[in-house]
Amino acid sequence: MVDDWRDDRIGSALKGTNPTVLRRLDASFAVIGDVQFLPGYSVLLVDEPDVERLSDLPRSKRMAFLADMDRLGEAVERACRRMDREFRRVNLEILGNTDGFLHAHVWPRFEWESADLVRYPVWLYPAENWRDPASALGPEHDALREAIGHELDVLSAPATGPENAG
Repeated sequence: MVDDWRDDRIGSALKGTNPTVLRRLDASFAVIGDVQFLPGYSVLLVDEPDVERLSDLPRSKRMAFLADMDRLGEAVERACRRMDREFRRVNLEILGNTDGFLHAHVWPRFEWESADLVRYPVWLYPAENWRDPASALGPEHDALREAIGHELDVLSAPATGPENAG
């Protein structure tokens, strides 16, 4: 039995016990990151625990995962742009060097970031940013969670209009 959802992020998402889940998407779970030193940081978790790399998925599921990554990236961009005037862009990454399951990082970037870091990968931030309790996900991020979730809902809604009429 898993005592901590962090020990099995995908399994706990499948069981509905992962508190970071924002939404279930087509081939994945959109989750808000454990750390929020860049507010809005989110992660896309594949919905199959044994999948280690993108190439492990059949092409159709691979394309669905990448479409989910695009959707989460746009949702984070929309929410962060609305909540912080100094929002710059979103960085999308599939790395897989630490956790042995397929996942994608969605990092919002901001003008207020230190000049020596803002133009470089997030992974160059000092280690204390990752462990600082002040950066930990908490109730103060509820509005951000709600905003990203809302944008995911909007982006997931079926398109309507004359171009989609049958």
